[in-house]
Parts: sequence; C-alpha cells; structure tokens
Amino acid sequence: MSVNSAIAERISTDVETESAIRTADRNARPLRLITCGSVDDGKSTLIGRLLWDTKAVKDDQAEALARDDRHSQNELGLPDFALLLDGLQAEREQGITIDVAYRYFATDRRSFIVADTPGHEQYTRNMATGASTADLAVLLVDARTGILEQTRRHATIATLMGIRQFVLAVNKIDLIDYDQQRFDHIAAEFRQLALSLGVTDIKAIPMSALLGENVVVSGRSAMPWYDGPTLVNVLELATQRTAQAVGFRFPVQRVSRPNEGFRGYQGTVAGGSVKPGDSVVVLPSGTVANVKQIVTYDLVRNAAVAGDAITLVLDRPVDVARGDMIASIDATPALGLAFEAKLVALTAEGIRADKRYWLKSSSRRQRVRVEPRSMLDLKTGQWNSSDNLPLNAIGTVRLSFDELAMFDPYETNRNTGAFILIDPDTNNTVAGGMIQTRAKSVDGIDGVERNQVLLSLPQDLANQLMASEAFAAIRDHVEIRRLNSARASAILEELD
Repeated sequence: MSVNSAIAERISTDVETESAIRTADRNARPLRLITCGSVDDGKSTLIGRLLWDTKAVKDDQAEALARDDRHSQNELGLPDFALLLDGLQAEREQGITIDVAYRYFATDRRSFIVADTPGHEQYTRNMATGASTADLAVLLVDARTGILEQTRRHATIATLMGIRQFVLAVNKIDLIDYDQQRFDHIAAEFRQLALSLGVTDIKAIPMSALLGENVVVSGRSAMPWYDGPTLVNVLELATQRTAQAVGFRFPVQRVSRPNEGFRGYQGTVAGGSVKPGDSVVVLPSGTVANVKQIVTYDLVRNAAVAGDAITLVLDRPVDVARGDMIASIDATPALGLAFEAKLVALTAEGIRADKRYWLKSSSRRQRVRVEPRSMLDLKTGQWNSSDNLPLNAIGTVRLSFDELAMFDPYETNRNTGAFILIDPDTNNTVAGGMIQTRAKSVDGIDGVERNQVLLSLPQDLANQLMASEAFAAIRDHVEIRRLNSARASAILEELD
C-alpha cells in the first residue's frame, strides 16, 4: 500500500471518526497521559501510530506527510509517524524530541490528551513538565536494550509527580523475533523498580509501534503467547486522579478595585470548594472573614470549585496582596519556616547549599535557603547522603525561609505542594520540586542559623530597629522576624 493510498483510506473514514468523537463523553475530563522513556525507544512513533489508527490525523497533516519524501516509508508503505509529533525544525533534522508535544484523540469510549516527552537527559525538565498534569504514564522500553538509567529517571520523576498508573510498553518486540522470555525479563525488572517507588498499578504490553501491533489492533497473530489488552484497551479503562482531599485553597493573583465600592481578589481555585457565607482565613496574616460574593466575568455564582477562575469578595475590608492565600478556616495548609521536599535539578550548575534562591509556588515568591540532604542513585535505587545536587539529580532537601511559608504536601494538593526554584542572578529556573512535609529544626525554630540570634518582634518595632544605625553593626548576627498572629501560632507549635 502506498502512502497516498493509505491517506485516501484514512480520509474515507472521516465520518466514522466524527461519530466516534461525538460518542465520547464530552462531560468527562479527558484522560491525560504521557509517553516517556529513554532516547530512541519509539515514543513519537507510538503516539503517531496511535493517532493514525484512531483516525485522529487531520487531512492537512496527512497530506503534509505524503508530500514529505525526505523520510523513508516503512514496510507497510506508511509515512514516518514521528513527524506527527516532532514539529520543531531541529526535531525533524535530528530525529529527536525536544519540546513536549500535546495531541488530542478519542475512541468510542472516551477522549484523551497525550503528551510526547523528550528522552534525552538534557531535556529532563520538559519531561517533568509533561508529567506534572498526567493521570497515567506510558513508559517505553526498547526490547533490545531493556531498562536504562534514563528509563529509571523518568519512572522516578513520574512517581514524584504523583502518577500511580504505568503502562510498560516493551517496544520493537518484532526486532527480537517476538521473544517472550526477553519480554518477561524486562517486565519483571520494571515491576521491581516500580514497587520500590510505591507503584503497584502496572500493565506490561509487548508491542511494535511501527507495525501497530498491540497499539490499537491486537498483535496476537505474531505473539500468540500474549493474551492481554492492547494499549488502547488499557487507556480506555484507566482511572483519573481522584479529587484531592483538602480544604479551600485560593492563591491571590490580583486585587481588583474598579471603583471605590468594590474590592475583589482574583485567582484560580487551587483546591476544595467555596460558597457565599463560608468562613475563610487570609494567610499569612491570619485575618478571618466570610465570603460575601463569588464573581466571574459574566455572572455571580453560588459556588466555585478547583479549577474555576473567580473574583472573591469578602464581607469586610481586609489587607490582602498578590501571593497571599485565602483558605478554609477549618482546613488550612501547613505554616512554617522550613519544609522537607524532593526536587529535580534542571541546570548544569546544579543546586548548591551556599546559595539562596527564589522559590515560586502558585502566585507567591519567597527567598529560600536550600540544604541538600540526599540524592537518588538511579542504578541501585538507594538514597545516598549528598550536600549538592548536580544536573538532573533527584534529591531530598530542606527549605528554610526568611518569612512564613505555606504549603500542602504534594500528595494532598498538586497546586499548593509544587514549586520551582529560580536563580536570582540569572532568573533561570534551576529546579522543580514537591513538598513532602513541614520540617522540624534541631534548634526548635525553623530556618535559624546556629550562630545567629533570632528576634521576633511586632511589625512596627521591627521596622524601627532595622532602620536604626545600631542595627547596621550587628546585621550579620541577628535575625529579625516580623511577628503576627499566624506566625506566632506557628512558632509556638514548633516549640511544643
């Protein structure tokens, strides 16, 4: 079959495609998935084949593939499926994936959004970006080479990002003559890795993305020893992440004052729900108020849930600024001056203990000291003590803040438990991380260096002291913190 004949056959099924898409439940959120794994394991080819076989390739895309004669056809006379994903010129020239490519497709049972992530180690940050919103990971392994260090890195990052459903796609099985023993060995090795990461929901599938075996259509004729589902069968039955059990979370992005009679706080609900009359607390100040009104661009609403972009109006004047958080009064995030976290280093300079960074989470940005504690050995799976984290290292760290910080554990809330670190000298993003828990200091109070004196003072008095000439002489030996009700409660709790 020629490329043009294959394209003509695909176009003739447009009516069936539209019917399948209409049949998909439009009220349900699409299942979000990523493909990940090492270089040249066939991620782009797999998604391209998936799009082709589910009739999700648009006419103009199909015709463009037919015109692109720079790439050889496969033995079925079909075009290079990877070109459906690799849109950058550098990707096409080098035959690699650099950026994350998102594609939509649907079957008659559900709809999907798939992210094709790069396998090269230098683009690990892009893989982490794709994993941050995914419900499921399709981890590809070349049947000839098996599980590599980059395979382990991607599996670990996906787990850190909260993914608990994995499909192990043992690709290019045709190149090893459909060897069942080789497939079983790779599947067993990955299950051991997954269990060490706390993952138990694993489906291992032998497949050939190029030939389309066990992608959408069963490959049982070539692999009679495999009687399991195809990739599409698994995706259709996969579950989405359950709603995270936290209270209302509303990071304030902007204060709206169109006139003297209106003051609203704008942002996107990051967790839980809210309705008029609910009692809320503004953090970090600790001010309590009630919700008076919930406004969107075209109407007044009776409630808002996670993901809604709203303007929140409170029943009394409150000092609220960008970066503050409005939360339910009976389920607040953790407040403290130090937190434990896991992170991935994303720059060649790595993460150093002697450098201060900006930490950005939601709309809040704070100065932070980062103390690396351990680093994951991807070959052995062991966490080894380390006081620095080089490029692409996965490690545990302690975050110490100058001002009160507020987070939820990442497992509880992705939005308020994730962060990035920014180099203040270059403004480059140097790491992405996930909060684990609030830390306890050996000195009793978080984030205070042993050779410094800590003074917690009312705001007015602290400002007067710091503006005095006497303070300049002792600046390096004294830590001043402006005390408010929320901070006082946090410090007392740490001392308890």
